[in-house]
Amino acid sequence: MSFLTKDELDALMPAEMLPHTTPIPTQIISSDEYIPAPQSDKQRQVEARLLDMGDELGGRQGLSRRAFFQSAAGMAAAFVAMNDTFGALFDVSKAEAATPAMAQERANALKDQFIMDMHTHFLRDDTRIQTFVRQREAVGKSGWNPELIGKPQTIEDLKWNNYFKEIFLDSDTKIALISSAPSDVPQDWFLTNEMTVAARDRVNKEAGSKRMMAHAIFTPGQPGWLEHLE
Repeated sequence: MSFLTKDELDALMPAEMLPHTTPIPTQIISSDEYIPAPQSDKQRQVEARLLDMGDELGGRQGLSRRAFFQSAAGMAAAFVAMNDTFGALFDVSKAEAATPAMAQERANALKDQFIMDMHTHFLRDDTRIQTFVRQREAVGKSGWNPELIGKPQTIEDLKWNNYFKEIFLDSDTKIALISSAPSDVPQDWFLTNEMTVAARDRVNKEAGSKRMMAHAIFTPGQPGWLEHLE
């Protein structure tokens, strides 16, 4: 399922093939829902500044640029580069980028913060959608999620059991919101509204507190959409 045509997709470069892997993207990365805007001059400045810091600071720390960008200090450097370009938007110091112990101490201090994930998905048991399996494989190949590196991905990884495991057992997420996506083909909805509500109620009942919320999907123009929503 894609909102872009094959010709539009063929004209784009997959993000994992970009020449530089940085802690934070330095240009807009699109899903297959819209055509991304070209990299702006300011974004190029961020990229150039970040690459320079990767070489300079990574070299001082005995790390390759890639290894530096995978560290807490490398993440700090990404925010420093944005501050240098756009102004002081983020609470980060250049010392964190230059000092691994300081960056790690900051990361450790923030690890127990309250996290609410307001855009999560899983797929219904009878789904026919297979494209997201390839996307999970791409995430593993890119190294964004070390847990997926070299691990075969199946459609079961995108269903309820693994969703619950990754959201509530393997991450620091405290509250999540389930969203869905509609389709003109009923079976190709990620989840129906009824399925979404059932999952929300199941989690909250077992937790004894409000740990999950749910979006309602409405589809103007489809027969009976308003009555069904009500």
